[in-house]
Amino acid sequence: MADNNKSSILAGYKVVDCTIAMAGPFATQRLGDLGADVIKVEPIAGEWQRHLPAGGAKGNRINVSFLSLNRNKRSLSVDLKSDDGRAVLMDLVKSADVFVQNYRPGVAKRLGVDYETLSAINPSLVYVSLSGYGEDGPYVNRPGQDLLLQAMSGAMLSSGRAGEPPAPAGQYLVDAVAASTAFEAVLAALLHRERTGEGQLVQVNMLDAITTLQMQELSVYTVADVPQTRSAEPHAHVYIRAPYGAFATRDGYIVLAFPSLKALGEAIDEPRLAGLNDDDDAWSQRDRIFALTRARLATQTSAHWLQLFDEVGIWAGPVYSYADLLDDPQIRHNGTFVEYEHHTEGRIKVPGFPYKFSKTPAAITQGAPLVGQHTRDVLREIGYPDEQIERLLASRVLNETLE
Repeated sequence: MADNNKSSILAGYKVVDCTIAMAGPFATQRLGDLGADVIKVEPIAGEWQRHLPAGGAKGNRINVSFLSLNRNKRSLSVDLKSDDGRAVLMDLVKSADVFVQNYRPGVAKRLGVDYETLSAINPSLVYVSLSGYGEDGPYVNRPGQDLLLQAMSGAMLSSGRAGEPPAPAGQYLVDAVAASTAFEAVLAALLHRERTGEGQLVQVNMLDAITTLQMQELSVYTVADVPQTRSAEPHAHVYIRAPYGAFATRDGYIVLAFPSLKALGEAIDEPRLAGLNDDDDAWSQRDRIFALTRARLATQTSAHWLQLFDEVGIWAGPVYSYADLLDDPQIRHNGTFVEYEHHTEGRIKVPGFPYKFSKTPAAITQGAPLVGQHTRDVLREIGYPDEQIERLLASRVLNETLE
């Protein structure tokens, strides 16, 4: 049986996860963290991301990228291009609560696992389709890749220097935002189903997810007709007054967030700032303000400035490396990172859960599975006799990897 956390908020819900890459697996992992029985349906050879090292990091039998996105799941390895494989999936869907896929538009229909087909089998099914640009339209066949969507969304032109290349995020930002959007959409659809008994189709696309994330910035443009205007200095946001960004100190970097120019000028002993106006000059003289601030901050250490700014009420903070982050006292206090033993990868330390529930806590009940590790268990649970499972394994419709 599923080894999910029986005290968690989604215990008892079954999720069929036909997703790959990051956005889909990250969304379904969060469902698993909250106790859902997430069954990751993989091809015979396993999801391709199992075999792609992240940042050059490799694991023992599971690479780091796959490991980070697929905890609290069981793996069923099945050939969905075969009639017998599709029949296995149909039988699994009969008792499922949620089905999630991020196939390229049209693939689900060709495989016979589209919403119309599966909802006919299980009318209460919450069916989630996650795509790059939408299910149809002029960009339906474009690759839904994170950097391409960051660029298209306009987000990259909200920071950085005028005349220099746009500044992309240092994370897979669009994938993460789309994953969170899909996660919350599943919860909302399940709530609707609890009230009415009916399932439904839920469509999430990465372009809309990253666009709506910029609610404030885009409203400044669409409502007030203020264009994105980058400055010559590396100001961190086109719609926030100066100084706003990262500054080098004598031994590192800190960030400043729109302090009073009078207070800042007095704190760093720069009278040319103290005489400027926050409402007008902080916009019209962004480059000058940035340059004056930069020159003064370079003369002292990060610790010096952070202590001083804290004393006078100026918003400032350190620029951390990952090593610094792990050692931060608030991070340790929050229990932001969790550790667990993985049966092939050893001791694992990873970011934990972005939510806390007083009565139904999230938990890690198992790490990312080997490909097909739970094939037998999953099929036994939906009534397949052992002899049928053996036949499907022998014909390579199914696959399993033993621990």
